[in-house]
Amino acid sequence: MLSATPEPISPRSPRVSAARRLAKRNFRGKERLFLAEGPQAVREAAAHRAGGDATLVELFATVEAAERYADIIGEARAVGARVHRADEQVIEDISTTVTPQGLVGICRFLDTPFEEILAARPKLVAVLAHVRDPGNAGTVLRCADAAGADAVVLTDASVDLYNPKAVRASVGSLFHLPVAVGVPVEQAVAGLKDARVRILAADGAGDDDLDDELDKRTMGGPTAWVFGNEAWGLPEETRDLADAVVRVPIHGKAESLNLATAAAVCLYASARAQRASGGCRSVTES
Repeated sequence: MLSATPEPISPRSPRVSAARRLAKRNFRGKERLFLAEGPQAVREAAAHRAGGDATLVELFATVEAAERYADIIGEARAVGARVHRADEQVIEDISTTVTPQGLVGICRFLDTPFEEILAARPKLVAVLAHVRDPGNAGTVLRCADAAGADAVVLTDASVDLYNPKAVRASVGSLFHLPVAVGVPVEQAVAGLKDARVRILAADGAGDDDLDDELDKRTMGGPTAWVFGNEAWGLPEETRDLADAVVRVPIHGKAESLNLATAAAVCLYASARAQRASGGCRSVTES
């Protein structure tokens, strides 16, 4: 599968050095490129296009990985990505994982302007405000994708979307739905409200109970959930922006839920309410 490049790329190659630098945020921002590691992420990257251009631009693969994932190598070449044969040491040098899987792709940035998300009249949005842990950010993105959300918004106080840990934790969902980045939380909330989206802040100390919201059938319309920092939740000024501050009820003895678990519960609650009889319609139809 790599017969066109019989000799492995040198660890001292400028291409390897450039890929290695993408582990750092400032280089990612300068080049507008990021790393996608492992077969799932690379497969999704090869299938994704942004603005008409292929997202995957370059791929490093060991011979073993190329043989195991021959379909991915073919898809990468089909979209015009440069494919390099790499030995295990090169992959380890580029990768940010402890146990690399033999495939590391370089991808173009794919975030969506916030205005485009609003123009699409979203029904369900996850807003990550002050989320600093990349693993949590990627997992919430994955939950949003699984729940059928229309978009995710990372505020300017949240982690970099293209942090390698966030990309890995999304398990390919990064390539499935629009994501806006660097939006001030006040702007995000104001824009969504103008688009007739109800804003719910998820907070363990919220006045409103999620079960009660579901029982009252108040969650069938377009909704954006605002999720806060892993350790200290949402600041008061952010909670004050919401239409309601909602807590996930704890029926057992657990002290609390972690961010990603709470996000999954909230997003799926909205998804179910919106799919129920008489639930959410597109706001363009109302």
